[in-house]
Amino acid sequence: MPHEIPETSSRLFLLQPADDVAVAIAPIARGEEVPVAGLALRAAEDIPAGHKVALRTIAQGDVVRKFGWPIGVARTPIAAGAWVHSHNLRTRLEGLADFEYRGGPRPSQPEVRAGRTFLGYRRRDGRVGTRNEIWILCTVGCVSRTAQRIAELAAARHAGEVDGVYAFTHPFGCSQLGDDLARTRDLIAALARHPNAGGVVLVGLGCESNRLDRLLDSLDAPERERVRAFSAQGVADEVAAGLAAVAELVVHAARDRRTECALSDLRLGLKCGGSDGLSGITANPLVGRIADRLVDAGGTAILTEVPEMFGAEQLLLDRAVDRAVFERMTAIFDDFRRYFLALGQPIHENPSPGNIAGGITTLEEKSLGAVQKGGGAAVTSALRYAEPVSLPGVAILEAPGNDAVSSTALVAAGATVLLFTTGRGTPLGFPVPTLKISSNTDLASRKPGWIDFDAGVVLAGESAERAADRLLDLVLETASGRQARNEANGEREIAIWKQGVTL
Repeated sequence: MPHEIPETSSRLFLLQPADDVAVAIAPIARGEEVPVAGLALRAAEDIPAGHKVALRTIAQGDVVRKFGWPIGVARTPIAAGAWVHSHNLRTRLEGLADFEYRGGPRPSQPEVRAGRTFLGYRRRDGRVGTRNEIWILCTVGCVSRTAQRIAELAAARHAGEVDGVYAFTHPFGCSQLGDDLARTRDLIAALARHPNAGGVVLVGLGCESNRLDRLLDSLDAPERERVRAFSAQGVADEVAAGLAAVAELVVHAARDRRTECALSDLRLGLKCGGSDGLSGITANPLVGRIADRLVDAGGTAILTEVPEMFGAEQLLLDRAVDRAVFERMTAIFDDFRRYFLALGQPIHENPSPGNIAGGITTLEEKSLGAVQKGGGAAVTSALRYAEPVSLPGVAILEAPGNDAVSSTALVAAGATVLLFTTGRGTPLGFPVPTLKISSNTDLASRKPGWIDFDAGVVLAGESAERAADRLLDLVLETASGRQARNEANGEREIAIWKQGVTL
């Protein structure tokens, strides 16, 4: 781990020599003989693309391996050439897990690419944004539509002066208690600090639990310079007040210019959604190559979706740069498992129906494919929800698997571009450019308005090295101002992780 991306046009792909299953690159008909790993395997039944076929006879109760690691246990005897899926394979995950510290990260061999640059906006604190936008954030859902009206009018008035004016709204901020309220406040404050925002307008109501004054107090003095705030109950015309605040911020932000920045200035958020059986073979390891190149250059890659690490945690823990990071990671993993158990939910209530239709059977299988996005570099930090990243390297971020919640958490942690892999497709986008990378060419062909990059080309013969070069080029072009599909489509939103009581 991570595995090499296949550079083959074979109908079946074997990820590791010791695996019990191979993956169908294209549909295989019953009775068809297909070569794989020196075998002439005859399909015992139809095998859909992205799904697994048994390479040998597997006894009931035997552990089944893919990626070189267990992905479940056989429910029934499985014949060589049989389709392996939910009807004959079950998860091994339950309860808490025991993790072992093995003395630090295993060495990786990232691809060295010196001298790569992009054109970004360097902020006073040294961080670099990939956009120079005005963001309108609300403390409470009651003023969501107000924030949207301000953004719509301001965007028209200031077109061409900044990279855009956008409102990011949510339904929370009142009738929340304790940690739940603190999460909302911390998330909004983190977005207010983001380097892609050349200016931020905070819109409050005036009577909410998420008090505007406390949110402002959490910002440092340099951050406050590019923030304006008001409560709608305290002004005569809240839309006029918002437009005046935006106009004032635009004057300052419009002076900012893109300058040449090193690859090390980039912070990438790594995300997958609507995965299929090819995601862990094509798109995710391709993104892992980009993560390794970035980290090798001194940059930062942020990996989240903790429930989609269940079953693969030890692989990530073995990359912890020291025991302190190992212990922080372990605490995040354990807390998430306890979160499921405390609510009486099984920790393996995943993959989703779409994942299953695409060929993913168990959570272990999904997790082993998902963590490929993180490449093989050392994990240098483990972040709690809404905590900002500050160190180069790979960061593990506490957040659930939900696409909107976890992607928002990546942005709040400081990601300035998101790499979002998908096998099924989604139009979703978030406050920063969200590049969609398809695991298969069929999706890229059917939904060109959603997909920015087709990783399925590696199954048609393009080398993984060449595909990674092209993807890195796209990342740097996007960081320099090229619109991602989500931006062109107006797909931008946030979602906050809600856990507690609503009054």
